[in-house]
Amino acid sequence: MFDHVSIGVRDIDRSRIFYDAALTPLGYGRLTSGATMLGYGDEQVSLWVTQAEHPVRPDLRSGLHFCFKAFSEEAVEAFHAAAIAYGGEDNGAPGLRPEYATFYYAAFVIDPDGYRLEAFFHKPDL
Repeated sequence: MFDHVSIGVRDIDRSRIFYDAALTPLGYGRLTSGATMLGYGDEQVSLWVTQAEHPVRPDLRSGLHFCFKAFSEEAVEAFHAAAIAYGGEDNGAPGLRPEYATFYYAAFVIDPDGYRLEAFFHKPDL
């Protein structure tokens, strides 16, 4: 349904450091960058991060979050560890989330601007 999503941030350099570290374990990289914008994805940009004069204030109670696909449990764990190490805040350690679906393995963080992020891997039924 979506081609891409854009978010506004206060400090593009801080966001570059955070998103470069957090998205690499998931197989996503910075595909484009400029003085005020960054583009992340695998083959095409799917997440635009732009410096904004008045970024939307994230509200942790709004329900808004962005979920990234992961290719393994280890990738989810590496995403979580990198995000925390590079300025993110823990919002749910890596693990199974049977309340969401059978074999739903995910981790949750909050980026430096307050956006809620998730990495998800659908663990195969063994």
